[in-house]
Amino acid sequence: MKTNLFIILSFVFSLSFYQPCRGQEKYAFRNTSLSVDERVTDLVSRLTLEEKVLQMLNDAPAIDRLGIPSYNWWNECLHGIGRTEYKVTVFPQAIGMAAAWDDVTFKQVAAAISDEGRAIYNDASSKGNRAIYHGLTFWTPNINIFRDPRWGRGQETYGEDPYLTGTLGKAFVEGLQGDDPMYLKASACAKHFAVHSGPENTRHTFNTKVSDYDLWDTYLPAFRDLIVDANVSGVMCAYNAFGGEPCCGNTLLMQDILRNKWNFTGYVTSDCGAIDDFYRQHKTHLDAAHASADAVYHGTDIDCGQNAYKGLVEAVKKGLITEDQIDVSLSRLFKIRFRLGLFDPAEQVKYSQIPLSVLECDAHKELSLKMARQSIVLLKNSNQLLPLKKNLKKIAVIGPNADNKEAVLGNYNGFPSEIVTPLQAIKQKVGKKTEVIYTRGIDPVGNVNNDSIALLVNSLKNVDVVVMVGGISPQLEGEEMPVRIEGFNSGDRTSIALPRIQTELMKALHKENIPVVFVMMTGSALGIAWEAENLPAILNAWYGGQDAGTAIADVLFGDYNPSGRLPVTFYKSDKDLPSFNDFDMDNRTYRYFKGEVTYPFGYGLSYADFGYSSITMKDKLAMGEKLRIEVDVTNQSKKAGEEVVQVYVSYQDAAYKAPLYSLKSFKRVQLKAGETSKVTFELTPEQLSQTDIYGNSIQYPGKVKIYVGGSSPAKTTAVAAPIVSKEINIQ
Repeated sequence: MKTNLFIILSFVFSLSFYQPCRGQEKYAFRNTSLSVDERVTDLVSRLTLEEKVLQMLNDAPAIDRLGIPSYNWWNECLHGIGRTEYKVTVFPQAIGMAAAWDDVTFKQVAAAISDEGRAIYNDASSKGNRAIYHGLTFWTPNINIFRDPRWGRGQETYGEDPYLTGTLGKAFVEGLQGDDPMYLKASACAKHFAVHSGPENTRHTFNTKVSDYDLWDTYLPAFRDLIVDANVSGVMCAYNAFGGEPCCGNTLLMQDILRNKWNFTGYVTSDCGAIDDFYRQHKTHLDAAHASADAVYHGTDIDCGQNAYKGLVEAVKKGLITEDQIDVSLSRLFKIRFRLGLFDPAEQVKYSQIPLSVLECDAHKELSLKMARQSIVLLKNSNQLLPLKKNLKKIAVIGPNADNKEAVLGNYNGFPSEIVTPLQAIKQKVGKKTEVIYTRGIDPVGNVNNDSIALLVNSLKNVDVVVMVGGISPQLEGEEMPVRIEGFNSGDRTSIALPRIQTELMKALHKENIPVVFVMMTGSALGIAWEAENLPAILNAWYGGQDAGTAIADVLFGDYNPSGRLPVTFYKSDKDLPSFNDFDMDNRTYRYFKGEVTYPFGYGLSYADFGYSSITMKDKLAMGEKLRIEVDVTNQSKKAGEEVVQVYVSYQDAAYKAPLYSLKSFKRVQLKAGETSKVTFELTPEQLSQTDIYGNSIQYPGKVKIYVGGSSPAKTTAVAAPIVSKEINIQ
């Protein structure tokens, strides 16, 4: 009875929190029958200049005389609610979820994340807790193109391809923001706008230079997808400069493209400290007043970080900017808060009823495990070593990530009540007659001690199989980190090679003919040319979230048939990479790299074998006409499985620069043993077009080659994926 009374009292308090104080009911902005624009206009008109400026900081203070509570705009939900004291569901890292190639499930993940975010906000605000990481404006997703595998923050992205990134980004935004016609469940934010992908140690000073073609063909399409098509409510501008102007004060990016060409009406926040970079790092502005005035003029509404926007009061007095211009930004900010229902009675906003019981609920846990399973990419499986039998006599589980609970959480993460490591899951999976021995064996990075390796290998000579769980970790790669050891610098990598100590251990095991299954945890592509040539089985497990171990064990022992596909290219070595500082897309990603790779974009094996019939489509197509594509996909094995059917376009008569291949569509298809499914795609004229230097999709007459299969058509030394192709003549 006491518990029920407490719940009732808490709910009543949460309702009263949204009610104005006595005498404040008369304000028009409190009138829910008025439009949001009318309410915002009234509220802004009641503020002093000093009050307005403080509302443009990420930690906006309360305005007590109007009954407006404080609000902190900064919150994170990259792959689950991040950085909070509440126990939450932690999904696989973003790059891992991208490897699932499943936008339908991804939208469900985002909806689950926003449910948990709403529940935390509802509970925290009812207790008067409006601190950082408790709001409803989430600075996610990161849709920068993962152009170089050395970038430590690439793990936060959806990979190297604009179409895949845009497709998954739209699904995330739609799931997070909800489907209510009036209220946002949560506010998503597309970041970092734009042309931003490392290096981390120069991101505050770097001036990116790219061709107009690369800008529109590679760096902007995903932003356009989220802003124009998915109606994302927020955008974060980047630290770096572009074309000599800091991104948060960039005329081309912020005014010409974002506001004018794309008609974006949402809010823009700076990356944290980016306005201070104007005058402290880029040296393009005199001081905080000049930097702040220019940023607001260009449409940056929030200063996150170091309070540079407090200089706006001085800027107005000096005539550097007008108060009317301040009002434009302020109106955009309050409109978001009104759309979130933060000024309305809780009973009027359906999302305000979401309870804490959704945190780590069974449905969310099941969704996390599903996504973890789908994210795992089987890269090699010689002689069908996998799946392992559950009745083996002795299995050795070794490696720095075998029982590492930190590694599976990625970065920008929250904390679940329980984390399952590969070691725990393997022990739970096998029968009582199977002995599982464990030794960490080596650190992830370090000097090679041949004597220690020899002793370790000698102790493993009588095992049936070694499961080596290695790779790297979020403690080595990430955002502007103080890490400077062999192969790593400031969160980035100086080499894509797997740390030498791990390769040397596996070479020693291989020399003794001990079967090794290499399970990699990583947020980026690794150079594993030796491993790919010599080891019998390799799994890429990314940073798989709270149930990473369960998903890995399910794949290892055949309780789940792997279906993940690479969202990035696995190059052979550092020699294949251009300079990290070079943002030109020549010889980068599967779209422009002309050499041979270890594992191509879109690649991933299965325990089932899939076959493709020839493509059925027209031989000729009129300009502006849609193209219908049909292909029969057959599961040629005795085991059910999922195939990710991918469609690529190659312009044989390109009018000017064009990708070698470009992903245009994909579908996940589940097939029973022996089953055939007719898979149909319809490509629009825009998908058959080329991007010009102005961002327009222009269709040219000529031959276009269509590829349909289980991978991109890039050159590789790996087992070739099934791919069929056909040319069409556009007239």
